[in-house]
Amino acid sequence: MHCPFCGAADTKVIDSRLAGEGAHVRRRRECLGCNERFTTFETAELVMPRVVKRDGSRVPFDEVKLRGGILRALEKRPVDTEAVEQAIGHILHGLRASGEREIATRDIGERVMDELRELDEVAYVRFASVYRSFQDVNAFREEIDRLEQAPSAEMRRQQMTLLPDAKGDGGRRRG
Repeated sequence: MHCPFCGAADTKVIDSRLAGEGAHVRRRRECLGCNERFTTFETAELVMPRVVKRDGSRVPFDEVKLRGGILRALEKRPVDTEAVEQAIGHILHGLRASGEREIATRDIGERVMDELRELDEVAYVRFASVYRSFQDVNAFREEIDRLEQAPSAEMRRQQMTLLPDAKGDGGRRRG
């Protein structure tokens, strides 16, 4: 690391700490040439898959576009900013964890809709209407009917599992 003050190539690390909920390392450094101190931040460089568009072209993944689409769908909706950031984090983590070098825009759109369905049903329908190119009111009605028939996130959390778990008690909780 070159010193930002004198340009010397020799610096030493005085202190290292985790920052940003463990996503970054903050390092205090001291220049061996001029003895000035400065701070650097280190983050892991994770490669996002390239995006394959409907026309077959390939473009780099753009987190700004992802965030913009989600925020447009959530405009004027009562959704906590922290919940939005978590949803975006889930999508990004899922894309990185997939291990794929390329991912279709269709797959990204499905991931966004899954997260929006959990956050806010109105935002979900807004996004779906653009993403799926609804042509008329009937398409909206069909999607809303499908949404009403699907169990809510709260209902899914409260349902008992039908498959036995590792303890062999069928998923029942014992008090």
